Amino acid sequence: MMRGWAAAALALAAMLLPQPVLAWGAYGHRTIAEIALDNVTPQTRARIAALIADNAALGTPDCPVHSLSDASVWPDCIRHDRTRWAYTFPWHYQTEPVCSPYDVKAHCANGNCVSAQIERDIYILKNRKLPRAQRLRALVFLTHFVGDIHQPLHSGDDNDAGGNRVKADYGIVPGLNLHWVWDGPLAERAISSASPALVHRFSPAERAKLDGGTVADWGRESWELAKRFVYPEDTGKDPCTGGKATHAKLTDKQIEAALPVIRKRIEQAGLRLARVLDESLG
Repeated sequence: MMRGWAAAALALAAMLLPQPVLAWGAYGHRTIAEIALDNVTPQTRARIAALIADNAALGTPDCPVHSLSDASVWPDCIRHDRTRWAYTFPWHYQTEPVCSPYDVKAHCANGNCVSAQIERDIYILKNRKLPRAQRLRALVFLTHFVGDIHQPLHSGDDNDAGGNRVKADYGIVPGLNLHWVWDGPLAERAISSASPALVHRFSPAERAKLDGGTVADWGRESWELAKRFVYPEDTGKDPCTGGKATHAKLTDKQIEAALPVIRKRIEQAGLRLARVLDESLG
C-alpha cells in the first residue's frame, strides 16, 4: 500500500512539474480571455474577430491563434523559438522587491517589463492607422500580459526570481517551486472549484467593484499580495523581518486560503482586459 501511495504521489508530481512556457498556466490565461470576451461589447467582439482573422500574419504556425483564448497563451507558446522571440521574455513580469517601496518606473529598464508593454500594446491597438498585423500582435500580447500582471509573483519578488528559487511542496506533492504552484495547480484548483463559474457575464455592479485602476495600480496590487499574503502565508515568514525563506510547504489549509485570492485576481484580470479592449476597439 505504501508503494502504491508513493507511486501515486510521484505520478501527480510529474503532472505538476513546472512548465517553462506557461505563466498562470494555460488554464488561467484562457479563463481570463474567456471572461473578457463574455464582457466586451458586440462591436468589440467583432473587431477582435476581424483582427484574429489575419492570424497568419503572426508567422507562427506552431502557435496558432484562432480565438482570444488562443491569443492568451501565444506569448508563452512562442518561447520555444528563442532565436526569434527571446527579446520578449522579460516582458512577462516586473521585478519589484517586496521590502522596498513599489516604483513602477524604477524596475523597468527600457520598457522591458510587463506594465510598460501593456501600455505600449494599448497604444498600438488604439491606433487604426497602423498595419493590421502590428495591431494583431499587440492584441495577443496585451491579452496575455494583462493576465501576467495580476499574478502576485510576476510583480512581487524577494530576491528569488518571484518565488522560482523557493522550493515548494503542494500538499503531498514535493519538488515544485513557489512561483509554479501559484501559476499552475493553485490557479487550476481555484478556477475549477469556483461556484458560480468564473466565466460569465458580470453585472454592472460587479464590474464596478473589479475592473478599475490603472496598469500601475494592477502591478501594485500584485506586489502587495506577494508581500502581505503569498510569502508570509506560504513560507511562514515575513519576507522583510523573518529571514530568507527557501522552502514553502502548502498544507490543505493554506491552499484553501489562497483560492479566493486567485479567483479575485482572475476575475479582475478578465474584466480589466474587457474594459481595455472596449476602450481600444469599441
